[in-house]
Amino acid sequence: MAAARGELERSPAPWSRHARTADVLAVPHVVFTDPELASVGLTEEDAWEAGIRVRAVELPISVAGAWQHAEDYEGWAQFLVDEDARTLIGACFAGPDVAELLHSATIAVVGEVPLERLWHATPSFPTLSEVWLRFLEAYGL
Repeated sequence: MAAARGELERSPAPWSRHARTADVLAVPHVVFTDPELASVGLTEEDAWEAGIRVRAVELPISVAGAWQHAEDYEGWAQFLVDEDARTLIGACFAGPDVAELLHSATIAVVGEVPLERLWHATPSFPTLSEVWLRFLEAYGL
């Protein structure tokens, strides 16, 4: 009878068709200011409160592709890694046009892509996407 009323007998598995996992773990946010602010996933504080052993990797977005946006481009990125699963659980960007980096971060979070596999996702050159390589290098891969 529960199914006839649209009720589930048990909670759906995370990331399954009937779960709302992304509503908690992977909601992308963009503030269209100058500079833009963009984020997805957990914050460092939320991760620690959830019992996740997290490592934050912060770096400037000073990549070769930044010159396409401005000669003196300034941006910042923070990536949050679940140290046990070695997956990205959050990302935050600040700078001109950083909203363009958000979808790739959302896919990495939702897909729970292992960092070792993410290393093989070569970003186009020269673009701001190179920040992904700088992140993985800073992490130690």
